[in-house]
Amino acid sequence: MTENALTTPAPGGHDADIEQLFDANGLLSQAVEGFRPRQSQTEMAKAIARAISEQKTLIAEAGTGTGKTFAYLVPALLWGGKVIVSTGTKNLQDQLYLRDIPMVRKALNAPVSIALLKGRANYVCHFHLERTLQNGRLTSRDDVGYLREISRFIKSTGSGDKAELSKVPESAPVWNLVTSTRDTCLGAECQYYQDCFVMKARKEAQQADVVVVNHHLFFADVALKDTGVAELLPSANTIIFDEAHQLPETATLFFGETVSTSQVLELCRDVLAEGLAHARDGADWPRVVAPVERAARDLRLAFPQDVIRLAIGQIAPSSEFFPALAKLKDELDGMIATLESQAERAETIEQCRARAVELGAKLVAWNAPGEQMEGAEFVLWIEAFTSSLQMHKTPLSIAPIFSKQRDGASRAWIFTSATLAVKNDFNHYMSQMGLWNEPAQSWPSPFDYGQQGLLYVPENLPQPNSFDYTDAVIDAALPMIEAAGGRAFLLCTTIRAVNRVAERLRDEFEKRKLPFPMMVQGEAGRTELLDRFRSAGNAVLIGSQSFWEGVDVRGEALSLVVIDKLPFAPPDDPVLAARIEALEKKGLNGFVHHQLPAAIINLKQGAGRLIRDERDRGVLMICDPRLISKPYGRRIWQSLPPFKRTRDGEVAKAFFIQQRED
Repeated sequence: MTENALTTPAPGGHDADIEQLFDANGLLSQAVEGFRPRQSQTEMAKAIARAISEQKTLIAEAGTGTGKTFAYLVPALLWGGKVIVSTGTKNLQDQLYLRDIPMVRKALNAPVSIALLKGRANYVCHFHLERTLQNGRLTSRDDVGYLREISRFIKSTGSGDKAELSKVPESAPVWNLVTSTRDTCLGAECQYYQDCFVMKARKEAQQADVVVVNHHLFFADVALKDTGVAELLPSANTIIFDEAHQLPETATLFFGETVSTSQVLELCRDVLAEGLAHARDGADWPRVVAPVERAARDLRLAFPQDVIRLAIGQIAPSSEFFPALAKLKDELDGMIATLESQAERAETIEQCRARAVELGAKLVAWNAPGEQMEGAEFVLWIEAFTSSLQMHKTPLSIAPIFSKQRDGASRAWIFTSATLAVKNDFNHYMSQMGLWNEPAQSWPSPFDYGQQGLLYVPENLPQPNSFDYTDAVIDAALPMIEAAGGRAFLLCTTIRAVNRVAERLRDEFEKRKLPFPMMVQGEAGRTELLDRFRSAGNAVLIGSQSFWEGVDVRGEALSLVVIDKLPFAPPDDPVLAARIEALEKKGLNGFVHHQLPAAIINLKQGAGRLIRDERDRGVLMICDPRLISKPYGRRIWQSLPPFKRTRDGEVAKAFFIQQRED
């Protein structure tokens, strides 16, 4: 970076520069096709430039279409010093690294270097690839073919990033065999250490001016110190979180601890394989692992239900769970003793020993009394699935832990998203993240929502908890889907609803001879479903949470978004129950101060799928009658874009007829 780029300017001193850059005749207009000045974007860029100059925090909400990426990249590239940009997903990470940052860098002629840093599971590992090629533990023909592709890829790639190898699906099981984890990485002991793609990516990140990471990586590092972000943080002058509304959930995930029976069974499988490969004469390996496997399965069987979530206080004292947990710890200790006696026979046996010790420590720590982290309280709960049991230790609030992370060196922290506030009130987000009294601003979308969209809440729907609710939603949505000519998203709050909607719509489309292709979450990857949806032009896509955000379909392919219910968190969530109880102890109302704002922010994300540019038009259909019947309904719809509103299905259908005539 140039010397003067890093000098600290007078507060607000960049306003004139920003005006000039974002002007109709500025550098961005000259270099970026289709760029048009937008008042909100220019003002947002000025506020971010000020926060960067003064090394302050800014919470910046910008409505869809503001162009927030350019609004933070321009000041960051010119005056940000060493910058970390963290975004919501790996797809957005790739988009920033491959397209957005190079475009802005070129337009500004800014002499900055960029690096991309992902979690180690994204990079092919030379050691594990060679091991998999040698021991041929592959079961499917697909995996054999994929392994051949990966062997070719490793010879030609500079980065080792699996995103570059489109011939092998990201979800292919073979990736687990050719990448490392923190537990299975040999580190400096590895013969391929000099060529390691993970180490190379971390080194490049150390040296770059701008590093692009994702939230999972950022917080995994804070918790595990295993992603290379920890080494970057001390030298960073500016940290920008895009899609910052996702941070509370991501941080909660990483500041907590989870230990599961499937981790134990995976370890047993590896102990058996490594023991037989390197120390066959050292122990009767099947008899070493069998009691541990049995104890792990018995722990799962302590709960006969198929799927269940319980706080530790809800587990009956007479339950088999606590004795089964003690038994698993004992059996694991027995296996550790054998591994210790054989560890020097092979590096991989030593690795299994270290994993077993760590798992044992997690099992002991899970319900150990009084353990705290950075002053945070924890909720202990279990989640049983068909064949595994997970024991979670989740922070009641991440605010004290995250505040501690932000202490120390003075730097700029920018939090930006289209959905951080509830009717311009940022209190919910600030209290979740521990950002009390920090400046927060909102900039409106440049779209004319009054002309471009219509909010339709159908009449006479039953209450959302009634047995036939999903069928009633489909009955109300069908005439709208027909009127729209397909071109619809149906966003559901549960997977069960997705399956029911898909089943009913298949029947109805067939009965009515409707020619709309149907895409259902789970039948293919998200990217593939969206590509098929866009190219069909008249499709209907049914999805749950993963389609509520980060999905961009412009133009006529999407003209109707149907939302089945207001997205309140499930009432059986032990963490939610504990958070509500904590708020009520402070004299606050758990529903008003936590559940309602969280649902509104989530709903704003879903609603944001509809209008993506100045020419888009469409209907947002929210089926939940509570939007009208409950006192809090008004607060919800007032937080949505200012669409015209109707309860009359004929008016909503007429909107599509008008759209076609225009």
